[in-house]
Amino acid sequence: MPDVKHFDPDQALESVVRLFWRQGVAATGIQDVVTATGLNRSSLYATFGGKQELYRAALRRYLKQRSQPAFRRLAEDGRGLPAVADFFAGLIEARCSGEHARWGCMVSNAHAGAENGDPEVRALLDRHHRELRDALCAALVTAQGRGQLSAGTDPDAAAELLALLAYGVNLRSRSGADSEALHATVSAALRAFGGRIGV
Repeated sequence: MPDVKHFDPDQALESVVRLFWRQGVAATGIQDVVTATGLNRSSLYATFGGKQELYRAALRRYLKQRSQPAFRRLAEDGRGLPAVADFFAGLIEARCSGEHARWGCMVSNAHAGAENGDPEVRALLDRHHRELRDALCAALVTAQGRGQLSAGTDPDAAAELLALLAYGVNLRSRSGADSEALHATVSAALRAFGGRIGV
């Protein structure tokens, strides 16, 4: 007779995402997961595997549910630099206020933590970086076509710089950086590329 699960694995995984996102892998034990999900250890192991497998599943869910939709919106937005500015404004708002304030980004937290030593985690982080950079580049190519960038600006190089800036916003916000200071830094970066956001 097949094993029937008496819980929602999707809901349980969302609880785990929030736990790892807020605390990180090193500070989270299996008992923390048990407490957060209300499941017993045997159910967790049978469904997800051990702690590392559970973390990988949580990171994949974070990318699918949170990162990738934002990247798609940015890449498909036809406004150019205003779209980039709005992307960063939304990022700063999410990191500095509301339910997830001061949690940082699960991906940026992983870049800074020991979890990036896992080759599968590293592959997910590299994929996230490519998708972030490509979305920024798409918006910057649009900006270039709309005459919003300074002559000679390389959209690929600028996208890489802005991707690194996004990681910086994530990490600085986690340590308590003021949202106004983060906005000022982003504005300065966009002005360096020509900054004609209103075009």
